[in-house]
Amino acid sequence: MYKYETHMHTMEASACSNSPAAEMAEKYKSEGYDGIFITDHFFNGNSAVPRDLPWEERIELFCKGYENALARGREIGLDVFFGFEYGDGGSDFLIYGLDKNWLLEHDYILEMELTKFLELARSDGAFAVQAHPFRDYPYIRATKHCPHFVDAIEIINASHPLDTPFNSHAAEFARWYDLPVTAGSDAHNTNDRWYGGGVESETPFKSYKDYAEAVKSGTLKLLDRKN
Repeated sequence: MYKYETHMHTMEASACSNSPAAEMAEKYKSEGYDGIFITDHFFNGNSAVPRDLPWEERIELFCKGYENALARGREIGLDVFFGFEYGDGGSDFLIYGLDKNWLLEHDYILEMELTKFLELARSDGAFAVQAHPFRDYPYIRATKHCPHFVDAIEIINASHPLDTPFNSHAAEFARWYDLPVTAGSDAHNTNDRWYGGGVESETPFKSYKDYAEAVKSGTLKLLDRKN
């Protein structure tokens, strides 16, 4: 089986992370993972990128987490794929399959209504997953559920303690709308916010398309938190 992390953050681009991308890559390699998807918070989430820079500079800084992880991954034999977490208040969506050039060419996406953004991203080939759709914290004022505008639902987010209902509610939501399901850890560093979640596949991923097809076919083993 091949093990992959699908949801994680680096300090280069996510303000809530305190581990650099290369260190994160090394941690996953040491834990037996074959690949990771870097999904740093975009500018409408908890981003570490200054807001007052030109769009091109912001995108360059945003992609540093992925690029640094990719460079280290090539040295240690870990596959690294690009993604990002697009936020809308309390709702978050993992976007796979777009790249730096796409972001550079779409400098208006922060101004788009959420479902319009999801329609645009998917029309350009993205695979969209709603992350932790029933996360409930005091700072979250409201959440939006978009079952008709995503490809799958993250029903195991390993950052949540096992006794919380967040994941079980997400699984019920996916069943209600007959949507494919997946899992990720939402890791933010290599120690107290590293959870050991993700997915296992019988075949390796060469690109995000392999991951997307595996989710849609229901062939993945979903991993919960390690401890």
